[in-house]
Amino acid sequence: MKGGKLFVFSAPSGSGKTTIVQYLLRQEELNLDFSVSATSRDARGDEKHGKDYYFISLKDFKQHIKNSDFLEWEEVYRDNFYGTLKSEVERIWAMGKNVIFDIDVVGGLRIKKKYPDRTLAVFVKPPSIDELKIRLKKRKTESEERINMRIAKASIELATAPQFDYIIENNDLETALEEAKTLVSEFIAKKPNSEEE
Repeated sequence: MKGGKLFVFSAPSGSGKTTIVQYLLRQEELNLDFSVSATSRDARGDEKHGKDYYFISLKDFKQHIKNSDFLEWEEVYRDNFYGTLKSEVERIWAMGKNVIFDIDVVGGLRIKKKYPDRTLAVFVKPPSIDELKIRLKKRKTESEERINMRIAKASIELATAPQFDYIIENNDLETALEEAKTLVSEFIAKKPNSEEE
C-alpha cells in the first residue's frame, strides 16, 4: 500500500490534543488531512456526517467489522462503537497527503502496530490530573458524573503514555504546539525503513 505518513495524537479528554491537531492541520507545509472516524452513536448538537464523524447504524458498523473494513475499531461503551475505516486513510493518501488522527489511546496504538515505520504516535499529557479536572469543568459541557468517569479513564490512559513514540507535556500551549509541529516536520522528512503492506 503506497501512501503518506500517519500521525496519531492521543490523550485523555481535556489534555488539548484537539487544539494541537487543529493547529497542525492549518500548517499547509505539513500537507495533512484529518481522518474522520466512524461511530455507531447518533450525531450530537450540530455534528455533521463526513466532517465530525461518519455516522453509521449499529447493524452497518458490525457488518463493516465482519468485512474487515476497519484499520482499528473499539466498543467504547455498550453498543457504542468507534473506528477508522481503511477507505478513509486511502482517500487521504490518494490526495497525496499525510493522515492525522485525533484518537483514543487504544485505537492510536493499534494504528502504530499496523504501520510501525510510517506512524508517529504522540501522547499529549496534561500537567496533572487535577489540572485536567479543572479544564473539563471549565468546558461546562458535561455533568459531574461524566467528568469523574473521564478522570477515572484518564488515569488508565496516562499509564499507556510510555508505549507512544513521544510524549508532549501540555503545560504551556504555545510550547506544545511548536513541539508538535517540529515532531511532525521531522517525521515527514524521514525516509521510511521499509514499504509496509
